Amino acid sequence: MRKTGVIEKARTWAYGDYVDTDVLAPGLYMKSPMEVMAAHCLETIDPDFVLNVRPGDIICAGKNFGMGSSREQAAQSLVFHGVAAVLAPSFGGIFYRNAINHGLMALVCAAAPRIASGHHVSINAVDGCVQVEETGNEYPCEPMPEHLLAMLADGGLVSHLNRRFKE
Repeated sequence: MRKTGVIEKARTWAYGDYVDTDVLAPGLYMKSPMEVMAAHCLETIDPDFVLNVRPGDIICAGKNFGMGSSREQAAQSLVFHGVAAVLAPSFGGIFYRNAINHGLMALVCAAAPRIASGHHVSINAVDGCVQVEETGNEYPCEPMPEHLLAMLADGGLVSHLNRRFKE
């Protein structure tokens, strides 16, 4: 169950360093509808990802996840597949902002590369910790600021602004 800043027992997918936006949203499909582009998400490094990813899954990656061009479709492709969060030691700056804007938790976690595919993690972005069920390991991460957690809880920037302007 997902509460504000909390994700419980999510299945993981593990990837290495420097996963760029072209791997997440291939340029060849940029003019295609989102469902076509998202069908090619991560295919160059994991052809089975789109066949097996389930809503609520988490990506654990190496440094500089989402580096490269500023295409917001990279984050949108992950959201399309229901990915709940990406954990990485560092992110491409524009990807990080696009992820939050589209309701995808992006959590800075130095230990993310130690988490294997297929494990189950619980995340508390308020306190800044990730627990791995299979190993019992607990890793620190950077807590997310309250204003970003509020945006995530509302489903991203546009939904967040719509809610705030209605108040």
